[in-house]
Amino acid sequence: MDRLTSMSVFVKAAEAGSFAAAAPALGLSSPMIGKHVRFLEERIGARLLNRTTRRQSLTEVGRAFYERCKLVLAEAEAAEALAQDLQSVPRGRLRVNAPVTFGSYSLVPMLTRYMRQYPEVTVDLTLSDRIVDLIDDGYDAVIRISPLTDSTLIARSLAPYRLLACASPAYLAERGAPAAPADLIGHECLGFAYWARPPLDEWDFTNAEGVHKVKVHSRFLVNNGQALREAALDGFGIILQAADMLRDDLVSGRLVRVLPNYETPSRPMHILFAPDRRPTPKLRSFVDFVAATFG
Repeated sequence: MDRLTSMSVFVKAAEAGSFAAAAPALGLSSPMIGKHVRFLEERIGARLLNRTTRRQSLTEVGRAFYERCKLVLAEAEAAEALAQDLQSVPRGRLRVNAPVTFGSYSLVPMLTRYMRQYPEVTVDLTLSDRIVDLIDDGYDAVIRISPLTDSTLIARSLAPYRLLACASPAYLAERGAPAAPADLIGHECLGFAYWARPPLDEWDFTNAEGVHKVKVHSRFLVNNGQALREAALDGFGIILQAADMLRDDLVSGRLVRVLPNYETPSRPMHILFAPDRRPTPKLRSFVDFVAATFG
């Protein structure tokens, strides 16, 4: 028998004054109530109730045990209430990992809105372009910008991560603007180290005629999109990076889009988290917020 259940039956029987009086409230028969009480008596090795055909009373041990049982049952009830509360209101620490550029320019503005909406959630955001292990590194959720490999993690698709090809006016004045993707072979193309495959990097462009793949030479490889942006602003070459990061530079004219008649490549993006039949409210609300923002 379950000990907490038997304790609850014993307390109710003691308060009711008899098994028969406790039976309707418990939804149990008198013999079943007796079995629960005997289970406890056998477990502790002492009689809890003095029982006759007409009345029952608590023994000395029974009175002490009754008081302790009430405390234990109250604590169990409080624990269940706390667990249910934690399952209903987003709260607690949320550990998230995301790529550097996406995290800086896209995710952080979303996170501030999320935390305003859920003030009891604390977010610990780590930005890194390396692939982390969600389970081993202790993250609640990670955002990946790359094709997914086989995994036991749950993945929710987000809108593809859009890239743009840009260069500074000074660079284009000196080297000329490429008219077609194949022209990039003769240009300085700034390579993102996590996507490039030295000595050549493949950039894809699309128009009505189909996909145009071009193998570009990247003399300058960097593992940080912001650093590549600085090189492009300095007039050193053509950059292929996130549209969100380059938006203000394009509006101001510091950078100019190249090959505007071609669609630039987009990369698949997902949010990943561990499977759980009952995810916590903080994780569920975060995943839904990300999907609503970037889905």
